[in-house]
Amino acid sequence: MVTMTHKPQSVESLLGKEAEDLLTYQAKVSKDLLHLPGADWVDRIFTQTDRNPQVLRSLQQLYSTGRLANTGYLSILPVDQGIEHSAAASFAPNPIYFDSENILKLAMEGGCNAVATTLGVLGSISRKYAHKIPFIVKLNHNELLTFPNQADQVMFASVEQAWNLGAVAVGATIYFGSLESTRQIQEVRQAFARAHELGMATILWCYLRNDAFKQDQDYHLAADLTGQANHLGVTIEADIIKQKLPMVNNGYGAVVKASDQKYGRTDPKVYSELSSDHPIDLCRYQVLNCYAGRAGLINSGGSSGENDFAEAIRTAVINKRAGGCGLISGRKTFQRPFEEGVQLFHAIQDVYLSEEVAIA
Repeated sequence: MVTMTHKPQSVESLLGKEAEDLLTYQAKVSKDLLHLPGADWVDRIFTQTDRNPQVLRSLQQLYSTGRLANTGYLSILPVDQGIEHSAAASFAPNPIYFDSENILKLAMEGGCNAVATTLGVLGSISRKYAHKIPFIVKLNHNELLTFPNQADQVMFASVEQAWNLGAVAVGATIYFGSLESTRQIQEVRQAFARAHELGMATILWCYLRNDAFKQDQDYHLAADLTGQANHLGVTIEADIIKQKLPMVNNGYGAVVKASDQKYGRTDPKVYSELSSDHPIDLCRYQVLNCYAGRAGLINSGGSSGENDFAEAIRTAVINKRAGGCGLISGRKTFQRPFEEGVQLFHAIQDVYLSEEVAIA
């Protein structure tokens, strides 16, 4: 039993001055163009694909677990930050998570659909928990012990290892836009193909990484660039796309202006007809690039801070109203007291369970 330590607040109160706008805005691109989450998600979307019956079973298990079971929405706990951000930076705020079992306990008590973490974490307690909550093994990581620090995703686990410990899915990151992305695309494509052969679903962390994307604003969060990353991700058959919530747009134009060189290709209609500066429109453009929602879009919650509950609810509202399929929430949930982490997960999930938060 979780003891209440954070007083529950309504969605409207957490959204503050943005409440009316975020809850009533009608998106520029019609929702009628999208494949939207629902109880029949696996039947409606995946039974017509090339995924084999074992993958369909894994996807159904993923979408049928936790408080969001059989809604078409996902709430996932990701804990790979011990490698990506260092164990010290990740777990010192709450040292109980140095113990791998507590990661699983948080996901289960939090009502999550699944836990996404490292081979080591899941391998250390797989026989105790593999039949209790779906496992997602994160295959590759960027570690911060090499000096000088570098940005490159390298394989820490094999697909066969993930299958042997009972995973229903594998996850991987590609740093699109980086010099290493060509190799990463090839490695992840091969891993995803093998995962599908063995009956596991695939989730891609579609991140951007290039210093050229940092100009007057951080265009790593640009809707047009992240949208194209999503499109590349579904091309290598990611079943689910994990992406950061977009904050700006026209990253292509910013890079061209700063470098005085040609870069990529886009179309003026992206900015005039398919998106705007409204956060729901920016996120909907990301969904549009996931084969119009056939691959579910989950947005990430970002780093932990003073306004975690408000920020997480805002992200959930934007993702859901844009046509996304859920939230993946890490540091905001485990870098705080266990009970508060559970409450934050439940608050996020309540957004997806609420009939009052409707698709824009």
